[in-house]
Amino acid sequence: MNNDVKKNSAASIITIVLIFGLAYAITRYHLVGPVPWKDFPMFILNKAISLSAFIMLTCNFGFGPLNNLGVKIPEGWLNARKALGMTGFLLVLIHALMSFILFSPSVYGKFFVEDGTLTMLGGLSMLAGVFAFVVLWGYNMSFQTFLREDKAFIQFITSRKFMLFALLLGAAHIFFMGYEGWLNPDGWHGGIPPVSLVAFTFFAVGYLANLFGRK
Repeated sequence: MNNDVKKNSAASIITIVLIFGLAYAITRYHLVGPVPWKDFPMFILNKAISLSAFIMLTCNFGFGPLNNLGVKIPEGWLNARKALGMTGFLLVLIHALMSFILFSPSVYGKFFVEDGTLTMLGGLSMLAGVFAFVVLWGYNMSFQTFLREDKAFIQFITSRKFMLFALLLGAAHIFFMGYEGWLNPDGWHGGIPPVSLVAFTFFAVGYLANLFGRK
């Protein structure tokens, strides 16, 4: 029993990812960027939470396929996938709630037109985000005992096609949220890439791993 516990690295990975996400957001937006500290509790913390969530979800989706491709993934990391997926989903939920509170022309002006309605870019980003959240909810439901007996559901929710679709939705949400800033390196605070670009990079790696390594 103790041996099994030692082989699960979930706590360590979650801690490291959370620290990385928080440190990255604080450094980019507060220490070398122009964002005042008054915006930390919601605006910047929301960025840190979203980055951490996307990294954890990528680990959850990607460790198995990478292992199949011959990349030696430690056993403790493989055993951590369920905890990483569930923690990532909870962070996505927090991110969604915080974003709902913050989502206004004064905070996300580029997603609104003068009459207060969403731009095409804003609408696409929000639509992809909503669908991605629902898909993640369905995936996490597959871990529930009463659903694990439904073999057809489990087979579908963990299939290669479903995983690729889920990753594409997440990537679309991130892409539409931040791609304009990616194309302007001169505007990066301290030369540090935007949080959305870092998250998209993790998703890209996870997508390729699932594309070629998921059976």
